[in-house]
Amino acid sequence: MWKARKRIWCGLPWTFTVYSFDDSRIFIDSGVLNKRQDEVRLYRVLDLSVTRSLIQRIFGMGTIHVSSSDKNMKDFDLINIKHVIDVKEDLSQRVEKQRDAKRVSTREFLDYDDDNDVDDEVEE
Repeated sequence: MWKARKRIWCGLPWTFTVYSFDDSRIFIDSGVLNKRQDEVRLYRVLDLSVTRSLIQRIFGMGTIHVSSSDKNMKDFDLINIKHVIDVKEDLSQRVEKQRDAKRVSTREFLDYDDDNDVDDEVEE
């Protein structure tokens, strides 16, 4: 399991947001007085990408952008993560394991429009 606190621009963990993931879910815990926990099942993750601004590169951090098919958390960011490439690779491997275990493929997430069927006849 991986767990890290969201960091401020200079890399210090002075925020109240904690990111974590295990073998089946990503968690985002936030808040001080009013606590909130969001979670996304790993097999619902469609894509992962990393961005690193100049300041983030100076302080050894980056942001992981997660695109998912989850109804509540479609796209979200894990902001200012230390060792961002290693974390993204670990998360990516866990996503693939969950997809294999659940027998989920990306074509199940594609939108299919019955009105625009590929096999429609061409009008002459």
